[in-house]
Amino acid sequence: MGAAKKIMTVVLMGVFCLIAAGVAVAEPKPEHGLNYDEPATVWDEAFPLGNGLLGGLVWGDGQPLKISLDRTDLWDLRPVPQFDSPDYNYETMRQWVKEGKIGELHKLYDLPYRNAGPTKIPAGRIELTLGNGATFNSGKLDLADAIASVELGEGVSAKVFVHGDEPFGFIRVTGTEVTPKLVVPAFEGDEQDGTADEIVQGKELKFLGYPAPKTFAGDDYKGYEQQGWGELKFAVALVWEKSGDDWLGVWSVMTNEKNDEPFEAAQQVCRDALGAGHDEAFESHRDWWQDFWAKSSVTVPNDVLERMWYLETYKFGAAARDDAPPITLQGPWTADNGRIPPWKGDYHHDLNTELSYWPSYSGNHLEGESGFLKWLWETKDNAKEWTEDFFGLPGLNVPMTADLNQRQIGGWHQYTHSATTAGWLAHHFYLHWRYSMDREFLEKRAYPWLSETATFYEAITEKTDDGKRTLPLSSSPEINDNRLDAWFDNITNYDLALIRWTFDKAGELAEELGKNAEAEKWNALLGEMPQLWLDEETDKLLVTKDYPLPGSHRHFSHLMAFHPLGLVTWEGGEKDREIIKASLAELEEKGTAWWTGYSFSWLGNMWARARNGEKAEDALEKFATAFCLRNSFHCNGDQSGKGYSRFRYRPFTLEGNFAAAAGLQEMLIQSYSGTIRLFPAVPADWKNASFDTLRTEGAFLVSAEREDGKTERVIVTAEKKGTCRVENPFGSAEYKVDKPWFRSVKEDGGTLVFDCKAGDEFVFTRK
Repeated sequence: MGAAKKIMTVVLMGVFCLIAAGVAVAEPKPEHGLNYDEPATVWDEAFPLGNGLLGGLVWGDGQPLKISLDRTDLWDLRPVPQFDSPDYNYETMRQWVKEGKIGELHKLYDLPYRNAGPTKIPAGRIELTLGNGATFNSGKLDLADAIASVELGEGVSAKVFVHGDEPFGFIRVTGTEVTPKLVVPAFEGDEQDGTADEIVQGKELKFLGYPAPKTFAGDDYKGYEQQGWGELKFAVALVWEKSGDDWLGVWSVMTNEKNDEPFEAAQQVCRDALGAGHDEAFESHRDWWQDFWAKSSVTVPNDVLERMWYLETYKFGAAARDDAPPITLQGPWTADNGRIPPWKGDYHHDLNTELSYWPSYSGNHLEGESGFLKWLWETKDNAKEWTEDFFGLPGLNVPMTADLNQRQIGGWHQYTHSATTAGWLAHHFYLHWRYSMDREFLEKRAYPWLSETATFYEAITEKTDDGKRTLPLSSSPEINDNRLDAWFDNITNYDLALIRWTFDKAGELAEELGKNAEAEKWNALLGEMPQLWLDEETDKLLVTKDYPLPGSHRHFSHLMAFHPLGLVTWEGGEKDREIIKASLAELEEKGTAWWTGYSFSWLGNMWARARNGEKAEDALEKFATAFCLRNSFHCNGDQSGKGYSRFRYRPFTLEGNFAAAAGLQEMLIQSYSGTIRLFPAVPADWKNASFDTLRTEGAFLVSAEREDGKTERVIVTAEKKGTCRVENPFGSAEYKVDKPWFRSVKEDGGTLVFDCKAGDEFVFTRK
């Protein structure tokens, strides 16, 4: 049947079209949240609350009830003295690698990571001892309203929320007397360095060597003020009042960045919030979260994955904001165990920060991702200074382990001093452009970042006898750990993929901006890079030339060209598909013995890109059920006892959580190839599924319903002018289109193609 006969066009006026054809928004249900019958007795199983700047963890049995406090810009930013050495430069590092001086390399580059600082630091804890022998009955975290509730018997209850966009948290206890206590972190002591084991478990806070805090107390308040490293001073205030049967408390955490007297500032925030009242605070808090949940929703016939998605999306809303520091390893939930957080709670740019923002794009939460890009841009001068000082080269690179100011912290030198870190971060600038189509961002942020990164790649690569460029030092996170053989003689597929991608996309963006000479330059440099290293027999991606993946490994750095960079795609033809299938087969062959939780999250994304819904589902289920604590915190190690991994420890980091949410989104919608594909990787037994306003490249918002294994309805809304391409989800079946006046829909080889202006909505319905 011809396209003209298949399409019945019905033109409806705007609002009626929206109401008649809309897909219902599904807010989180009670079962999506956390429901406890036993109290959390450790901080990393607590109910998490946050607003990007402040974080709270609610735990304990009421004797006391505990609220661990955090503020995301609380950092010890002391410098790394070892990096003042005259040997701290790229040329010397190259020479030491050539001479096999692994001891010297470890001493200068790796051991500084054991210094007391730089590090993220916690803000203390509120403890509420409740009267009348109140003991824990039940507790829950309501995701829709972002509020933690605890029932303690005999009519006693406690409710806690961190306000959606104000710098305070609110506590309401009903039915009993409350004795509040503010626990100050044990910072006081002598500065000492740590051991290798303490990098993960964290050294004691007293080794930071801070002076004793100032403490404050009155009839209706408690607080402390702490002098940190250098000029940092921060304070916590807790102010309370009785209101009928309720005890109301408000806390805030402030620094001296904008307030000379942070305790007074924190106390004033608390008193203002109390003065306005609990109900007013909660109403505006709830409004923020209702707006957040209206951005997108999903419904799938797998309760584990659906709940996982809502929990991860909630945590993203609590951790990522436009006007707050970006997500560290633990986000706004720094460890409350008297120790420095695992891996210093820092910014790891060889996987952790990048994976943390994957769900923001198709999940339609660019407002959370934009804070990450703002921070990268605001700290770019520090990164460029490091690039010039360490490498002695023009352009932009970024330290792989970094503090709040994007200063190098140190650690395994093969990765912390990698030449290609800025390229993976460039990927996020590119994705923001593609998902927003914001031309001002393209011109002032995305292209400058990519072009400066490409300039560095041009400078640091060297030509070999065959005329191709290579890196003098190349690694593949974190293959061979921090041994000497973690440096490879040939450029690795990790570095090669990032450099090829950067030159390619720099050329694409330059052409988009009409910078034709620059586009020609980047394209010429791309032509000077070798092709990806493939196994001659199987076509699988190698770590580097003639070097396959040696065994089970948590980091899939050698597969960057496939995911997330998309240099090799399922749509790219039979050769690309063979590469993908062979590479994923090797991961299965090597096994999961040395994987961590994020490995399964990442694998879920990869299987979705390979159009294998069953294996994507399996990987994400294993992540959610084996590598997360009961509050959904990703704890890296296998907690199931089922033998998925030999890692059994439980250091909490967030990237695995957010990558898992992105994995489910990849199963439901894909657009990286330039064509929108609906339900591209759902298992065969997922007969019914739907999503509302997921975002695609080209700045389109898409909603879709699948019933009895068939796509029944699709809504596409354009945020910007452009051409939309959607793989026909109806196959040979007839469908109708409700669309704006003077718009047409054409079919091109099984693809629906239509031009849009901003605000246009197209509704496709199976007949």
